[in-house]
Amino acid sequence: MARKHSKHDYDADLPSEEETPAVVVDCWLCGRPTGETIVWHHPVPKSRGGRDVVPMHPICQQTLIANFTNSELQRHGMNVEDLLANPAVRKFVDWVANKDPDFTATIARKKR
Repeated sequence: MARKHSKHDYDADLPSEEETPAVVVDCWLCGRPTGETIVWHHPVPKSRGGRDVVPMHPICQQTLIANFTNSELQRHGMNVEDLLANPAVRKFVDWVANKDPDFTATIARKKR
């Protein structure tokens, strides 16, 4: 019986990269479009029973980790407005608003 497709031509039916439009998702924290690197962050940490993930910039995730403990993140849950009420996070989001989606910088260490 003849094969429908050659076993060496496995990607012939796949659309090329030029044909498929890139899907741009927005960062959960800052609302800017994500760039090349997307971090899938658990708003409620996995250690606290979190299952949902949201797309974020790596710098935005680092900011959350530097400003909140796992217990605090569990209390806030999926409510991004509560996180933005924190003055340090609000200052960061205002600062990063005009940066390139793939912008990266060093984030201050946790204040504990």
